[in-house]
Amino acid sequence: MNYTPELMSNPRADRVKAVARLANRKGREATGQFLAEGPQAVREALLAHLGNDNLIQEIYVVPGFLESHTEFNNLLADSKLTPRLVTGEVLLAMADTQSPQGILAVVAMSQPQLSEVLAAKPKLLAVLCRVQDPGNAGTILRAADAAGADAVVLTKGSVDIYNPKAVRSTVGSLFHLPVLSNIEFDHLVAAAKTTGLQVLAADGYAAHDLDTLQDQAALRAQNSQAATRNETEPVLEAPTLWLFGNEGQGLDEQEKAAADYRVAVPLYGVAESLNVGTAATVCLYGSARAQR
Repeated sequence: MNYTPELMSNPRADRVKAVARLANRKGREATGQFLAEGPQAVREALLAHLGNDNLIQEIYVVPGFLESHTEFNNLLADSKLTPRLVTGEVLLAMADTQSPQGILAVVAMSQPQLSEVLAAKPKLLAVLCRVQDPGNAGTILRAADAAGADAVVLTKGSVDIYNPKAVRSTVGSLFHLPVLSNIEFDHLVAAAKTTGLQVLAADGYAAHDLDTLQDQAALRAQNSQAATRNETEPVLEAPTLWLFGNEGQGLDEQEKAAADYRVAVPLYGVAESLNVGTAATVCLYGSARAQR
C-alpha cells in the first residue's frame, strides 16, 4: 500500500488542528464532515465509500497499521484512497479518544431527504424524539440496522449523531442505512401517514401490549381462523414508523397524540421501566419478526 510522501509529525500543524475541530459540533457544521475513529468504524466507512466515492475525505494511519491490519489494503485499493502516514502523537491530537487504535478517517456527513426515504416505500422506520444520550442513540441505530429497518430519523432536539461518542456507539451501523437528523416532528409524522405508514408510540403506560400484538401477528401469518383483526388495534406486520422518546421524559403529549396507537413493552419483573435503547430494540424486532 502506498502512502502520501511525508510523515506528518507535528501535532500543532494547521491540518491536525483542522481535523481535531471535527470533534466539536461547530467544526462539523462548518465543514460538513465528521470523525470516524478506529478499525471498526473506518472499515465500515470504507465499505460504504465503495458505493459513494465522496464519502471519505481523508484517512490517517500510524506506521505499521496496515501491515498488522492487512484487510484494509484491498479496501483502500478498491476505494482508490491513499492514506496519510502520521505519528502516534499526531493521531492522538486529531482524535477525540485517548486510543484511536492507529487509524482515523474524515468523513462527509450524509443527509438523505425525507421525501426520498418515503418514496422508497419503507416498511420500518425508527424515530428518536429528543433522545439526548449518544450511547442510547447509537444503540437504537444499531438495533434498527440489525432489525432491517429502512432508515433512522432524529427529530429536532435530539443528540448530534455525528458527535464522536455517538459515532463510536453505532459501531459502524451509521454507514449501513439512511440517517436523517434535525427533522421537524410534525412534518415527519404527516408525511409518513400520507405514504401509508402506521405510527406507533413506544409508551410504557399504553393499553396495547407488544407481546399480545406479536401473538396476533403470528396467528395471522398462520391463516388461523382465530386471527381476525380488531380494527382498533395496531398490526405489527404493517409498514410502521416507531416513535421512541427522551430518556427522562419519554414521549411528550404531542408526540403520543400524533401516533395512531401507543404500545407498551410488558414488564414481568420488578423493574419500573426499560432504557429507551432496550425498549426500542424489542419494539423494532417485534415489527421485524411480524413483517417476515
